[in-house]
Amino acid sequence: MYEIVLAGGWMMGPLLLCSVIVLSIAAERYWSLNPGKIIPASLLAEIWGWLQQGQLDGKKIKAVHDSSPLGQVLAAGLSNTRHSRAVMIESMEVAANRVQHDLERYLTALSAISNIAPLLGLLGTVVGTIKIFSAIMLEGGTGNPGALAGGISEALIATATGLVVAIPASLLSRYFYRLVDGFMISIQQDAMKLVDALHSDRKVKGSDQ
Repeated sequence: MYEIVLAGGWMMGPLLLCSVIVLSIAAERYWSLNPGKIIPASLLAEIWGWLQQGQLDGKKIKAVHDSSPLGQVLAAGLSNTRHSRAVMIESMEVAANRVQHDLERYLTALSAISNIAPLLGLLGTVVGTIKIFSAIMLEGGTGNPGALAGGISEALIATATGLVVAIPASLLSRYFYRLVDGFMISIQQDAMKLVDALHSDRKVKGSDQ
């Protein structure tokens, strides 16, 4: 493996760094984007229980806010229960935008790497090709087989490494964006359940129902 990295030329350094960043972001997002942490199943029903018993106060709203991303959105609505339905929905939408921004943290970096890695590989290919032609020129048109092989090897390894880094980065980026979209749909549904319950006196069911 070490010999392959050396054979790929100096462009292998940035490509390996990109691969480490991709793995780090993937691990962090996989750990952070846990459904149980993002949309706790019992939170909405617990809030409704507090409302029915008249126990919902500022302290509990803060606890809801700190509990999860879903809690941040619901807490924004609970803070505006004395206002109209439109005001409550608007406050939740603002909170949901902040939540989505947080959930998509580092995903733009994954997308950027998926676009940049092939270009870095292509640059390595160009550098290797230049070495091939330089070897041919220095040898008066015939070329040294060893030098030619080294240039070809550098070109191919750089290209392959760029693709090996870019393809997983692209797939992971799409996967996590789709995951966040799913979370936001669930959060929106739970938020509307709370709004409907508070403005139509309907019983709130758990978010998993």
